[in-house]
Amino acid sequence: MNYPFWNVDIGYGVLMASIAVIHVFVSHFAIGGGLYLVVAETLARRNQDDEKLNLLKKLSKFFVLVSVVFGALTGVGIWFIIGLLNPGATEVLIHNYVWGWATEWTMFITEIAASILYYYGWKHMSGRNHIIIGWIYFIAAWGSLFVINGIITFMLTPGEWIQTGNFWDGFFNPTFWSTLWLRTGVCIMLAGLYSLLVLSREKASDFKVSMVRFNAIWGLAGLLIIVPTMYWYWHVIPQTITDTALKMMPTPIKSLTASFWNVGAIALLLIVFGFIIPRRLHFIAALVIMLLGLSWFGHFEWMRESIRKPYVITDYMYGNAVEVSKKDVYKKQGYLSEIKIRTGDDGKDLFLHSCRTCHTLDGYKPLKPAFNGTDKAFIKSIVLGAHKLKGNMPPFWGTKKEAGLIADHIYKQVDQRDLATIYGLSGQALGAKVYEVRCNRCHEIGGYNDKSEALLTGATEESLGMILDMAGELAPEMPAFTGNAQEKKALIEYLLTVKE
Repeated sequence: MNYPFWNVDIGYGVLMASIAVIHVFVSHFAIGGGLYLVVAETLARRNQDDEKLNLLKKLSKFFVLVSVVFGALTGVGIWFIIGLLNPGATEVLIHNYVWGWATEWTMFITEIAASILYYYGWKHMSGRNHIIIGWIYFIAAWGSLFVINGIITFMLTPGEWIQTGNFWDGFFNPTFWSTLWLRTGVCIMLAGLYSLLVLSREKASDFKVSMVRFNAIWGLAGLLIIVPTMYWYWHVIPQTITDTALKMMPTPIKSLTASFWNVGAIALLLIVFGFIIPRRLHFIAALVIMLLGLSWFGHFEWMRESIRKPYVITDYMYGNAVEVSKKDVYKKQGYLSEIKIRTGDDGKDLFLHSCRTCHTLDGYKPLKPAFNGTDKAFIKSIVLGAHKLKGNMPPFWGTKKEAGLIADHIYKQVDQRDLATIYGLSGQALGAKVYEVRCNRCHEIGGYNDKSEALLTGATEESLGMILDMAGELAPEMPAFTGNAQEKKALIEYLLTVKE
């Protein structure tokens, strides 16, 4: 909270993903491409296969020049954007891993130099020296992945670093090795899929058939690494994190499920077009396989980033830069004392630093639809009980007065009419909307924290009315029912239909 808040309309998750996912696509292409080129060149020179060497020259232009140049630019973009979105977490990564980053940058400079020499060396180097440069390029690229992997995985599973603060405890964390080999498999798979895409434009020939099979083997080899290491990765994530995701975080679980379907589809298409009908591999089919590969990787990255919610660094810092170790300070002094650069509007400042990192008012994860038709008291209660909501949100450790200031700020932005007027509803339909707005964020019928069976067994209109009247006394985090009489009646009517 020591930094000024960079407030833009786009959701921070979307903004980060739009740069980071593109970067990891390209960087993994570059790494896998380095291995693919040097292995394929070694085999081609051994067999004196000039046709294959000519194809590799064509492929190297993308793998070496486009990947490295575009990857470098998007890498700089990531540093720029994380410094704006979460300077607190960025500061932790820099201070704890300064020598790690220095090592990675050294690897990357070596990779760039070797890649340039490799590309231009087709004409000016002996085959032996060219292959040596190729290996230097790949080893430096993979070494860069090795270092970055330790820092990225630390954010989800810092392990013993929380207690020791030791560089190596954080670097070789519980998910380090599984993710390293998983990403290595991704690199190999993507190299094969891109090479298939290039080959699809070639005329049908025996050479094309042999190369399609060769590249299909690369794609399948990558998948054979990905599948078991993905299983390994999931099971070394602390069970408290995975259990929470399964119970109350649909985003990472949906992404994980989608990745399974993508793996199956990629494997099937590689077998069909790689070994059964390789002559019929055309551009559209190869493009579909390539897009499925990118889709798989995108879903994995989305799952990896979202599963650590509500933390940006697990057990150390929440996504809104609230530090776990300062819990007692926040509770005693409040958040405002920690916000060093302020606008003069305390409610706005508290909203920005406590909520805006994940929520916009009417865009990404919007708050207006969630609070339209409600009141300040209800919004304040939700702020105070945020850690109980489905979706795994950070706790609010500020003062009750500060929660009220946030509620005031949000209330000014929402539609203050009653729900019946806003949505044009009445009766059971209005009751369903009231439940959605006032109850469903904590008690999802048939889902997260469902209390309907206990609540509705033997329930009557009178008993449900009494429960609503005393709702604020049932649990510290539970809001009092502050809807109007029409909404209360409609909610009871709806709950009685659920009972049936």
